[in-house]
Amino acid sequence: MSLDELSTDPTFSLAIDTGGTFTDVSLVDRSTGQEWKAKVPSTPDDPSRGFVNGVRSVLELANVTPERVSHVLHGTTVATNAILEMRGAECALLTTRGFKHVLEIGRHDIPRQANMFSWVKPQRPIPPQRIFEITERMSFDGQEITPLSEEDIREAALRIRAKGIRSVAVCYLHSYANAAHERRTREILLEEDASFQISLSSEVLPTYREFERSMTTALNAYVMPLVSDYVGRLEEGLRAERIKDARLLLVKSNGGVTGAATIRNEPVQTALSGPAAGVIGARYTGDLSGEQKLITLDIGGTSADICLIDGAEPAITTEGSVGTWPVHVPMIAIHTIGAGGGSIAYSASGGLAVGPASAGAVPGPACYGRGGIEATVTDAHLVLGHLPEHLLRGAMTLDKDAAMRAVERLAQKLGTGLYETARGIIDVANNNMIGAIRVVSVEKGYDPKEFSLLPFGGAGPLHGGFIARELGMKSIIVGQGCGVLSSKGLLIADLRSDFSRTLLLRSPYDDLSQLSVLFSELQVQAMAWLKTEGISPDQAELRWAAAFRYENQGYELDVPWEGAANRESLMAAIKRFHDQHRQLYSFDQKDAPVELAGLRVSAVGRLKKPDFKTVQPDAGDARTGQQKVYHAGGWIDCPIYDRSLLATDTIIPGPAIIEQMDATTFVLAGQICIVEESGNLIIREQR
Repeated sequence: MSLDELSTDPTFSLAIDTGGTFTDVSLVDRSTGQEWKAKVPSTPDDPSRGFVNGVRSVLELANVTPERVSHVLHGTTVATNAILEMRGAECALLTTRGFKHVLEIGRHDIPRQANMFSWVKPQRPIPPQRIFEITERMSFDGQEITPLSEEDIREAALRIRAKGIRSVAVCYLHSYANAAHERRTREILLEEDASFQISLSSEVLPTYREFERSMTTALNAYVMPLVSDYVGRLEEGLRAERIKDARLLLVKSNGGVTGAATIRNEPVQTALSGPAAGVIGARYTGDLSGEQKLITLDIGGTSADICLIDGAEPAITTEGSVGTWPVHVPMIAIHTIGAGGGSIAYSASGGLAVGPASAGAVPGPACYGRGGIEATVTDAHLVLGHLPEHLLRGAMTLDKDAAMRAVERLAQKLGTGLYETARGIIDVANNNMIGAIRVVSVEKGYDPKEFSLLPFGGAGPLHGGFIARELGMKSIIVGQGCGVLSSKGLLIADLRSDFSRTLLLRSPYDDLSQLSVLFSELQVQAMAWLKTEGISPDQAELRWAAAFRYENQGYELDVPWEGAANRESLMAAIKRFHDQHRQLYSFDQKDAPVELAGLRVSAVGRLKKPDFKTVQPDAGDARTGQQKVYHAGGWIDCPIYDRSLLATDTIIPGPAIIEQMDATTFVLAGQICIVEESGNLIIREQR
């Protein structure tokens, strides 16, 4: 049975995105397109509790019985946070003899923003004392040089078990070319102890570059016990809520969803789970307004995630990272910084700094009344009047006096006034995000002025007006349900998994037999995965990409591959490589030899999308009140509108505050907001 067949009866789909401060929930009836949204506080000590609370909350809101839910989609930060906070499981690594210190050596560079004189190499997820050398060796083309020593493996298994370790990574030299030794190693380890959880590099990342492959595999083992336990708790929670027959699907960093069994084996694939779902939702929102040139800005409580979309699909990168570690699995090209509503403002060397430390969900900003006392970005918005004192349709009351006390304490340290300090907090946070936007645009050869800004997340529409004005962007698009857009993105995501292999092919490309063989092998692998996920042939789609570089270059660019494994398709792909190189680096070298370094196929299982209903009310009075807003050194009156009462073609001049259950939009003085038939708000500078 396919997933679409599964979802026809019952008809409800449930999506939950867990953030640092709030857990966002969307429920949709696929037969009618009716949608319900909810926000509940996240539970950092155990995210599965917030997950279940969100499920319960939205089902009660919609008055829907649990048995009517067909499948549950989820974006999670469990793997991400475990890597960032270095609190993964103790694990071991088996590697080829002579390569014990690959992780320790790493690359001979330092992070771009670091001071080369004070930077200290961070702790590795697996220290040398838990790395075991195994006698074996494959050549770069997959030929066995040294047979595998089964005795070494059994001895390592005994020592690993004696240390109480259950998660084991295996990364042998050139296993991407021939995985036989790694597969046999897994068999032996399980013979010695069936409770071992094993990560093979030939399955996690079957490509060359030993450090990146070793690190990605090590991180997979590092988070595997945590993610496996977490997924188990989710399934238990769903059963307790009587959602026992629905299938649990989790979103991967590439923007696709997959079954829980796949995530248990390859949890590192969820490193950018939640942000990826947000980009999918943002692309859908942009399509409603006919705009495909977007810069998306997802601002939650702890971070801001930025992505540039130039066309129908967001770009996929295989050179991403989480924190300081390279994670070279396919992921949407998202740039993340520590800037959110909970980002803490402080005095640094006599000046004002904001983030990356965050008050998170607990204790949260001072205005949340949960014990926070430090000034945050949310507190500054409240002090300046950008936020009303009631959120979530009145379910959450903000403590303005507490916010003012927190900002005042910081103002005294800085020797500035209360409102100047609050405005400074907003300006610094905005400047941090503007810098991040330039990383994904200007530094990649794109002009932000040619793009629309699509802010979302709980704090995105509060900052969108400031940021778009500073960058001269052509418009701001604020979608319905913008505060829970990541959960909505889950509802429209397709199943997806990526399969890649290394292949070195040099000019003059006389023999393409290896290319043809690799195409066939990857296609078989991709179609087998789609079959295990219940995807019928008419729902399946394969998307090919190839990695190219100029001869002697140390990095590659991924470009789409169209057509079969023949010379004509190869030449067309090389032309796209030249064009992309010029876009990114302002030059190309059409007379230089080009090398093919690898292939990737994305297996996509197209799922039926909900037909979301947009019902705009007839013309009426959507204004619900007004409050004072601090602007240009003084106070001005600012009307407040209820977004659910705004009719199509309504025009709202700034300054204005537009409230909805899941977010607040702040329209600046000098800007104008228009309500589209799609329900999107379009904000532009007044001419």
